Amino acid sequence: MSRLLFLLTCALALLASSVASAAIVEHSFYVQNLTVRRLCSEQVVTAVNGSLPGPTLRVREGDTLIVHVFNKSPYNLTIHWHGVFQLLSAWADGPSMVTQCPIPPGGKYTYKFELLQQEGTLWWHAHVSFLRATVYGALVIRPRSGHPYPFPKPHREVPILLGEWWNANVVDVENQAEAIGAPPNISDAYTINGLPGDLYNCSQNRMYKLKVQKGKTYLLRIINAALNNQLFFKIANHNMTVVAVDAGYTVPYVTDVVVTGPGQTVDVLLAADQEVGSYFMAANAYASAGPAPPAFPAPPFDNTTTRGTVVYEGAPTSATPIMPLMPAFTDTPTAHKFFTSITGLAGGPHWVPVPRQVDEHMFVTVGLGLSICPTCLNGTRLSASMNNFSFARPSSLSMLQAFFFNVSGIYTPDFPDTPPVKFDYTNVINAVNPSLLITPKSTSVKVLKYNATVEMVLQNTALLGVENHPIHLHGFNFHVLAQGFGNYDPVNDPKKFNLINPLSRNTINVPVGGWGVIRITANNPGVWFFHCHLDVHLPFGLATAFVVENGPTPESTLPPPPVDLPQC
Repeated sequence: MSRLLFLLTCALALLASSVASAAIVEHSFYVQNLTVRRLCSEQVVTAVNGSLPGPTLRVREGDTLIVHVFNKSPYNLTIHWHGVFQLLSAWADGPSMVTQCPIPPGGKYTYKFELLQQEGTLWWHAHVSFLRATVYGALVIRPRSGHPYPFPKPHREVPILLGEWWNANVVDVENQAEAIGAPPNISDAYTINGLPGDLYNCSQNRMYKLKVQKGKTYLLRIINAALNNQLFFKIANHNMTVVAVDAGYTVPYVTDVVVTGPGQTVDVLLAADQEVGSYFMAANAYASAGPAPPAFPAPPFDNTTTRGTVVYEGAPTSATPIMPLMPAFTDTPTAHKFFTSITGLAGGPHWVPVPRQVDEHMFVTVGLGLSICPTCLNGTRLSASMNNFSFARPSSLSMLQAFFFNVSGIYTPDFPDTPPVKFDYTNVINAVNPSLLITPKSTSVKVLKYNATVEMVLQNTALLGVENHPIHLHGFNFHVLAQGFGNYDPVNDPKKFNLINPLSRNTINVPVGGWGVIRITANNPGVWFFHCHLDVHLPFGLATAFVVENGPTPESTLPPPPVDLPQC
């Protein structure tokens, strides 16, 4: 009896400690026009609370985050909490016409959700058109009070947000591209924490500076908030130790270069262990796309470099910073080594073992194509697709509302488990094969039973050229079992699967001309967007969605929508 009382007392104390460590964190976002001077000219942008990037939100695991969004901009708007699981809070996820209708100009909406079962660096951004070029910010989830990091505590934590800048209205940039059916104009600069750095015109004094003390260690929370570019990031003469990606801890991995796709986050420990002085941090493009047939040129990209400085305390102000040697823009071996060398921290905080039983197998091609457009150049527009379906968002009702209220006609539950046509996917001889290029528009989804485990092969194609695609899943992390080049081999490639400590993340870089295999457990009811995070491709349809059905209990059933949910 006394042992039972002891165990009960311990359980109640643990529960009380857990409840006491959770807090309600509340913010207000005022989204409105902001005049910003960059690259010798002034530009009116859409921004949150008058800052670029927007505010960093800091919470602890278990906290409830409430954000009141007031749309004072001239555009429809939603906010997506990139990487947040949104357990039973799908109404707060944010992708326009997937989980909600947009907030109209003059409107408001309150996002409310718990941060559960994940720690590390995530971020938030607009999920309507190109607005996320300037509407974005960091979301930092620290461990609950009394729970340490699984690595030495850093002296300081620093968000490093890598972005893109246009000397134009970004909504106009996207609209022009859609009107003519071509890719949008490339950006004019990259930025570090909103600043372009001294290699751009009129930007000598617009450069981010990180001050450090020799002998101290800093946790850099690196976020790729760029719209259309994967990025290399380096700090001259310094190694970095990767300790987390996409708010999931990793086995420490030492590297002199970090590679990120749009939407991805990487937490690194930076030891200030070099001579007292000044060192450049720099970022430029990993431009994976190459030509298709020899007659096709590689697509243009922003080949500029943004840089800031790491300045040691006591460094002479006249010291010229040292510049790191950056990888070549097309350095796929370096990128692939980075993406495939990092493993998950098995047994660490919030680690979830790889599910061994698979209920559904999917083989999904990702790539480019064309759709018919009588008003566009050459009568076609650039399109993009998964399994030859080019995703079209609904216009009258969000998909999540259709799911909850059982409204038909908003989406169709017929996304195929395999490509409708099988071909030599990565052979550039098919790059302009007319029988493969035309992609029909649809709002087609994959319906999953609650708690089903899905294994998916993501296969790149060479249609209109080969490219590394960062594919993001809302509402879940997935295990990355393997990645490789060429066509996936269903006989030999499964032998390469890491089922012990694979990386767990929400955005995978499907290698240029290659494949990746992920495994997901559908344990969160709702409608979850699955798409390429290159905004150059998203408007053209490289997306689908998973509809996860309700489970058998109230704890596995999606609750009703908030009363202030925007209407279309």
